[in-house]
Amino acid sequence: MSSHLDDGELAALAADQAGQLLLALRTDSGLRGEVLGRAGDAQANASIVALLTQHRPDDALLSEEQPPGVARLQHSRVWIVDPLDGTREYGEPGARTDWAVHVALCVDGVPTACAVALPGLKQLWRSDRVQALPAAYAGRPRIVVSRTRPPPVADTLAQRLDAQLLRIGSAGAKAMAVLRGDAELYVHAGGMNEWDSCAPVGVALAHGLVACRFDGSPCRYNQPDPKTPDLLIGRAHWVEQARALLPSI
Repeated sequence: MSSHLDDGELAALAADQAGQLLLALRTDSGLRGEVLGRAGDAQANASIVALLTQHRPDDALLSEEQPPGVARLQHSRVWIVDPLDGTREYGEPGARTDWAVHVALCVDGVPTACAVALPGLKQLWRSDRVQALPAAYAGRPRIVVSRTRPPPVADTLAQRLDAQLLRIGSAGAKAMAVLRGDAELYVHAGGMNEWDSCAPVGVALAHGLVACRFDGSPCRYNQPDPKTPDLLIGRAHWVEQARALLPSI
C-alpha cells in the first residue's frame, strides 16, 4: 500500500499513537506492576507494527518484542522500535514519567526518521521537527545515567567533571532530558540494545547534539548483533571533555 505519510510523519504517528494507548492502558486497565508492563509492551508493539506494516510493507523491522531475525540484514530500510522503553517505570505506582516510545527508521545503518514520545510529559520529539536548544546551563554540570544500573565509570567521570548524577529510567527519557536542557550529558556503559538507543540518538543528532560511542565513532544500527556497547549524548563541549577523561578512568 502506498502512503501519503512521509517517513518522519509515520515515525511520529506510530510513537504518538502507541504512547496514547499506553497512557489509557495505565489509567483504565486496573493492571499494575509487571503485568501492566507486559501488557503495555505487547499492545504498543502491536499498534506500531500494524501501522508500519500498513504504510511500509516492504521495510524490515527490528523490535524489542520480536526475535531479531537475520532477514533484516539484507534490507537497506529497517525500522528499529522499542514500543515501551522503561517498562519498569511505566508499571510502578505514582504515575512516573520516565518511560518512552521509540520509533526509528534506519537507512543503511544510519538513523534518519526518528521519534521519541514521552507520553507522561505530553512530549513528542521528532528528528524532522527540530527545536532550538535551550541556553547552555551555567551551573554545576548534570549527568543522566540509568536509574537501576548506573555504570561505575559515571561516578568517576562525575567526580572529574565536578558533576552531579541524575538517575532516570528510560534511555529516551534520559536523552530528551539533555535536549530539554535538564542535563548536560547522558552516559551509558555496559551494553544496551539497538532499540534502546536508536530513536534517541537520531533525535539528538537532528537537534545538533553529539551522540557517539566512547571512542567518538558514530552509532551504527541494524548490526548482526543488535547491541550498542556504550553511548555519550550531549553538547559537543561536554562530550569532548568526557571523551578526554574516559581513557584514564
